[in-house]
Amino acid sequence: MFKNVLSRLVTETVRVHRNVKHAPLIPTITSARVSVRSFTDVKDEVQPPFDSSLLEFLVCPLSKKPLRYDANTNELINEELGIAYPIVDGIPNMIPQEARLLQKGADSSNTPAQ
Repeated sequence: MFKNVLSRLVTETVRVHRNVKHAPLIPTITSARVSVRSFTDVKDEVQPPFDSSLLEFLVCPLSKKPLRYDANTNELINEELGIAYPIVDGIPNMIPQEARLLQKGADSSNTPAQ
């Protein structure tokens, strides 16, 4: 049975191969028509600005207190808890696990209990 299947496969392939016109399937692509970006071409892109009017509505998800925008670090700061929420592509990341703890100087008596 295996011989029969193999012989049919070979003969059918030969018949198809004889009747097919050989032409290039894909036209050649020149470098003038296609631009290729490499990782070295990627520059530090400027972050979109944060819309400060959102501060009227945004509150800390943990303490429900208003937040302060820090333009230098591009973060929303909760002074009470000492945490900072990052802003990525102009969108505040308000997930508590993604927040950064702010360093309080040498005085550790003001740090919140966890």
